[in-house]
Amino acid sequence: MLLEIKDLTKEYIRGAASFRAVDQVSLSVSQGDFVSIIGRSGSGKSTLLNMVAGLITPTAGSIAVDGQSIPSLSDKEASRYRNSKIGYVPQGHSVLSNLTVLDNVRVPFCFFKRKGDGSLRALSLLEQVGIPHLAQAYPKQLSGGELRRVSIARALINDPVLLIADEPTGDLDMHTTADIMKLFRDISQKGTAVLMVTHELDTISFGNRTCVMNSGVLTERPAT
Repeated sequence: MLLEIKDLTKEYIRGAASFRAVDQVSLSVSQGDFVSIIGRSGSGKSTLLNMVAGLITPTAGSIAVDGQSIPSLSDKEASRYRNSKIGYVPQGHSVLSNLTVLDNVRVPFCFFKRKGDGSLRALSLLEQVGIPHLAQAYPKQLSGGELRRVSIARALINDPVLLIADEPTGDLDMHTTADIMKLFRDISQKGTAVLMVTHELDTISFGNRTCVMNSGVLTERPAT
C-alpha cells in the first residue's frame, strides 16, 4: 500500500472548547489510484491533505507513505519527503512572478542535490501539460488555466509517488477543467497515485474512487 492512514485526528482548541477538524480518518491508497475527496467547505478536507503532506502534525493516528511514518519525521526529513515523494498542487496560484515558466517548474529540482538535468526534465513536463511554447514566458502573461498547468508540471518535476491537489480546478472554465482532469487520469494510469480535493462534482468521474468528508469524518462511496 502506497499511502496508509489510520485513525487520523486533528483537534483544535478555541477558547474553552475543542473541535476535531479531522476525526479518526482511515484511508488506504494504492499506486495508480485516483481518489477524489468531496464535501462542504470547512469539513476538514484541506487539513487532511496538509497532514498527508507533512505540513500539519496530527493530534492522533498515523500516516505512512511507502512504509515511512510521516508524523515522526524531523523538519529536515519532512522537507526532503515533500521534495522527493510528494507533488503538491495548492489552491490558487503559487508560482513566483519574477521567474519564467521554465524556472518555476525547475524550482523543486534545485532544493536538494540530485542527478540529471532539471531544465530538460522541466521542458519535458511542459510538453506533457501542453504549454512548451510558454517556457520563457512570465506568470503575468499566462491565463488561469496555463498557470494551473505550470503548477502541475512543477509538482511532477521530481517524479513523486503521490500527487496531492487541493481544488485544482476551482477557478477554471469547463474546457480547461476537462483537460486537467484528463491529465490527472493519465498521471494515475502511469503509476502516480492522485489524492484530490474538489467541489466540482463533474470531475470525480475521472478518478476510480470517491470519498465524502463531513464534519471531519471521511466515508468512501461504494464503486459503481
